[in-house]
Amino acid sequence: MGPQPAVIDAAQAAERARVLTSQLRHHNHRYYVLDDPEVSDAAYDALLDELRAIESEHPRLRTPDSPTQRVGGRPLERFEPVRHLQPMLSLANARSEEELAAWVKRITGLLTKAGVEDAAIDYVVEPKIDGLAISLVYERGVLVRGATRGDGEIGEDVTQNLRTIGAVPLAVEGAPDLLEVRGEVYLPLGAFARLNEQRASAGEPTFANPRNSAAGSIRQLDPGLAASRPLSIWCYGIGAVEGLEFETHSQSLEWLSEHGFKVSPGVERHGEIEEVVPACRAWEERRDGLDFEIDGAVVKVDQLELQRRLGVVGREPRGAIAWKFAARTATTTLRSVMWNVGRTGHMVPFANLEPVIVSGVTVKLATLHNEEDLRRKDVREDDEVIIMRAGDVIPAVISPTAAAQRRRRRSAPPQAPAHCPSCGTETVKPEGSVWTICPNRASCPGQLFQAVKHFVSRGAMDIEGLGEERAGLLLRLGLIANVADIYELRPEALTEIEGFGELSARKLVEAIEASKQRPFNRVLFALGIPGIGFVNARALASRFGGVDALISAAADEVVEQTPGIGPVLAATIVETLAEPRTRDLIERLRGHGLAMEEEGSARGSEGALAGRTFVITGTLPTLSREVATERIEAAGGKVTGSVSGRTGYLVAGEDPGTKLAKARAVGTEVIDEERLLELLAGA
Repeated sequence: MGPQPAVIDAAQAAERARVLTSQLRHHNHRYYVLDDPEVSDAAYDALLDELRAIESEHPRLRTPDSPTQRVGGRPLERFEPVRHLQPMLSLANARSEEELAAWVKRITGLLTKAGVEDAAIDYVVEPKIDGLAISLVYERGVLVRGATRGDGEIGEDVTQNLRTIGAVPLAVEGAPDLLEVRGEVYLPLGAFARLNEQRASAGEPTFANPRNSAAGSIRQLDPGLAASRPLSIWCYGIGAVEGLEFETHSQSLEWLSEHGFKVSPGVERHGEIEEVVPACRAWEERRDGLDFEIDGAVVKVDQLELQRRLGVVGREPRGAIAWKFAARTATTTLRSVMWNVGRTGHMVPFANLEPVIVSGVTVKLATLHNEEDLRRKDVREDDEVIIMRAGDVIPAVISPTAAAQRRRRRSAPPQAPAHCPSCGTETVKPEGSVWTICPNRASCPGQLFQAVKHFVSRGAMDIEGLGEERAGLLLRLGLIANVADIYELRPEALTEIEGFGELSARKLVEAIEASKQRPFNRVLFALGIPGIGFVNARALASRFGGVDALISAAADEVVEQTPGIGPVLAATIVETLAEPRTRDLIERLRGHGLAMEEEGSARGSEGALAGRTFVITGTLPTLSREVATERIEAAGGKVTGSVSGRTGYLVAGEDPGTKLAKARAVGTEVIDEERLLELLAGA
């Protein structure tokens, strides 16, 4: 489904834009709020591109709440302060049944003093999200401002960044004239782990925890950076409102959910305080199974009139309290810094700790990410350190304690090993790199094991039954020497291995065969090429369409076409793809039937523009740059961001800038939109 032809009549354009906007809002809600999409990404993008094209032709139809306007605006120089319509209060804490009972006794007494005797109090129990508290202000149903909590009275205007979050509605049908929604922005734990992996691979500082990463993303001055991170939001209440009244807090949550806001499905209402403690404990038991961080449960008096009568003490509402969970962090002693070799030869430091219990689990080892992170944290042997464990995220050393930092240092900072701990090869540290590496990529047992472990993992080829232990066993027995050998395993060979029966051998071979159905972006990620994490793999697969186009790309093309990849990372990707061993591995995997091109990709040898490279500059009369790019690529062409000797055409609109002069200097043919449309038609 591609963009529709240009709309001739203004009334038709307005109606089509209205229909597209409604459809896109519906699909946004299904994807970001309900986690139940109805259409493919390609189908959604086609609708969005069509709306962009209409708005380009009819600029008056481009409104601030349009689905095309989620990411926009120039980077800010600073965030402006904004006063909240109502103070954003904090919560008192309870850490035991006794403290919760004391709170109930206190509020009951206060209500009696206020003349409300024998009040039948209902309670709402909901998760306490460990994220960044924010306020969303809607006027006549349109989002006009988003702000951080700040000191509760004054926060920072981060509207541009909050608009990039798909779960934040830009417009609310049936909203009152004024509506302030309170929520908590967070980064899912899986996304947090992938983000830290990418940052570590790129030599950038890693985030200490999901909350810090969410807060850091929202406080980026460039909204494009915030948009690149998969943030989400849980909405937990309504602040200031005009033209809408509720009797209970639970009714307000139902209204939010019915009007497109993401509200936790686990919120419960209880008529007896005896039911509240088990409900809080149930959230703590569910904690490790969630894909977002919670640090407690919030208990609120449901009746809003009773909340108003209870009032506020200091900065805390008397009608609500937070039941705090066991800490995710703990302090212990760092016995030593040890080193592993990663799948690309990197020396990866990890901490050998004095065993300590963190949220019910004994932790002996924790990650230190990379050498740069180790240097930045400045932890040394025998230091008292802070560690954190969050859900399925590997325990990590956060920092030395303040006491350890004050003490005089007696030990030297830890250094990367001079020889690989796996194969004994002398290590090297390339100039400008944050990694010391083992150069023995072809036969280092540690690198081979990590490469196979990564290849078969759930986010990559997802080969059920081939876990870490079996992968190591197959390598030790010599049945595989690289990931391509996995596809040559046969049941009869496996049954000779202790622990394998005929059934388990057959099931593993069937799982290996089934993995051939994984899409190209998963194969690209599974290859373990330095710098190609899960997110980058999807972006590269989308932009280049297949491995052959990616192999033939220059580093500057990778940078131009793939948001989030810089020159250094692009150079590493291109160099790795150029290595004979990488090419050989790709060809062997291709021969075994693995996908080396995105399904449905039109970037092949067919199409009117096959083999031609375009650069677009300036403002075109009717086509947006996104729509022009999509149509060129759909016809088999390639679009890059800068002019070079390989550029076939420069498509120039108004205000073309310096690219026009460069195109003329290198002899690139300059065309306008009309000529581009002729080329697209095959003329």
